[in-house]
Amino acid sequence: MASFNQILVLSAVTLLALAGCDSAKEASTPQTSPTPVPAATAVVKTEKAAPQGNYAELSAVVSSTKAAVQTGDFVKAKTEFDKFENAWKKVEDGIKAKAPKSYEAVEDSAEKVTDGLKKGQSSKDKVLAQLDSLETTVNSIPKM
Repeated sequence: MASFNQILVLSAVTLLALAGCDSAKEASTPQTSPTPVPAATAVVKTEKAAPQGNYAELSAVVSSTKAAVQTGDFVKAKTEFDKFENAWKKVEDGIKAKAPKSYEAVEDSAEKVTDGLKKGQSSKDKVLAQLDSLETTVNSIPKM
């Protein structure tokens, strides 16, 4: 009986060893992953491409605000222009230090746009003119 138990134990150990060898073989085989698709190949459709100056985020906000004003949607225009302040906070200190005239021009234009948006449809032409001025100023600021 002792030899039968020994054979059973030896068989179990052999099976485990063989199973371990097989999984070791799988682990040593290099796994290949699918080739990633670069993000640049993704196609994103937008209504209108924003001008790409040195401060693309600011330009994009001005562009989307202009589009809303042109259609007379002042609620959307206000919502869009609210994003300007967040984008401006990220860069205004650097611009103030390096290009103080541009800083003042942006501050002045942004204030006029905000005031015009509060007045609504009656100031549509003035708001569009201020947005054009703001866009020109933003696009002319050298990258800091």
